[in-house]
Amino acid sequence: MAVKIDGKMVSAQIKANLAERVASLKERGVNPGLGTILVGSDPGSVKYVAGKHADCAEIGVNSIRKELPADATFEQIAEAVRELNADPACTGYIVQLPLPKGIDENAIIDLIDPKKDADGMHPYNLGELVLHARGDITTPLPCTPRGVIELLNAYDIDLDGKEVCVLGRGITIGRTVGLLLTRKAVNATVTLCHTGTKDVRKHMREADVIIAAMGSAGFVKPEDVKEGAVLVDVGVSRVFDEEAGRYRVKGDVDKASYEKVSAYTPNPGGVGPMTRAMLLENVVEMAERQL
Repeated sequence: MAVKIDGKMVSAQIKANLAERVASLKERGVNPGLGTILVGSDPGSVKYVAGKHADCAEIGVNSIRKELPADATFEQIAEAVRELNADPACTGYIVQLPLPKGIDENAIIDLIDPKKDADGMHPYNLGELVLHARGDITTPLPCTPRGVIELLNAYDIDLDGKEVCVLGRGITIGRTVGLLLTRKAVNATVTLCHTGTKDVRKHMREADVIIAAMGSAGFVKPEDVKEGAVLVDVGVSRVFDEEAGRYRVKGDVDKASYEKVSAYTPNPGGVGPMTRAMLLENVVEMAERQL
């Protein structure tokens, strides 16, 4: 029977450890603070930001919120970024994406102080990750890819020498997870598939691990998965459930595929909680570096 990789359980263990580290930091005069910049009132973004601040309260990290209207200009958002860069109470922060249409998201991210980049997505920090294929990295790591690897480690799933098929080339995980997977400490071989890939299902069938991050509900079918593979479902689609009369979150993996694999992450309840936990991990590590 396939092992269900429980992201909620693992993230709870990580947060318990972080709470102890935060208490130790406070004893030494360092008070970690997580900032968020939320533009507009997109329901998904509002809920996600609220969850981050709830996590902060759980482990003793201070919360700093900046909320702007949906019609905020580039300069108004940029000013909020500059304020958090200069705020000593803010150890690290994130700009919640997506931003309203017409706002250059990359230009906003470029303005973030790399030392306060809680998402690990600033070009400087991604460049450091590219440069350091070996040894320790002392810059923030991208949260979702880091969460995937921590989750698999928690279940003793060894990726050394394994063939990993990544579906999707988005910046949140598709284009970044390979940087972590191919580091010497992990040592996996990665194939990145996208809309231009000729025979994506052939690549899936040959993979020891599939990381699905396309946002295409149920894309990975049982016939695409080899016996004993590991499935990591990161995709998020909102699909209308006619029986329930409401929308539900669906992952990229068809649940019928679970019967063939050795382990899988549920969606929701798998990678999502780990992404939030890694955001906190980045902030606590930033505070520890201050010492």
